[in-house]
Amino acid sequence: MKAELTRYRVKPDKSSKVEEWLNFLNEHMADVLVTLEGEKVYVETIFYEILNGEEFLYWYSVRGEGGMNVDDSTHWIDIKHLEYWEECIDPGFGSVDLDTKVVMIPEKVRASMDF
Repeated sequence: MKAELTRYRVKPDKSSKVEEWLNFLNEHMADVLVTLEGEKVYVETIFYEILNGEEFLYWYSVRGEGGMNVDDSTHWIDIKHLEYWEECIDPGFGSVDLDTKVVMIPEKVRASMDF
C-alpha cells in the first residue's frame, strides 16, 4: 500500500479551466470510480490552493501495488482528464511529492482493500 500527496502548479490564467475540470470529474464520478479500480486506487482526493498568488492542485491517494497507469488508459474519462491536465498543469514546475510520515487506516478498512 502506498499513500501519496503531490503538489502541481496550475498554469497562469487557467482558473476557469481548472474549475471546469474539477466540476467535470465530480459530474462523471461513476466513470471516474470505474477507472480507479484498474489503477488500484482506493482513495483519491484533489485539493486546491492559492499560495502567494499562484494556484496549486494537490493529489492525495492511497493505492495498491501493480495498478495500471492513467497514461495507459483508453477509457474516455481518463482521456478527457489528461486533456485537462495538459491544458492546466504547469510542466515547468514539475511536481512536489510530500513525504509520507504516518498512515492511519483502521484494520477493518485495510482488510477490505485488495492488495
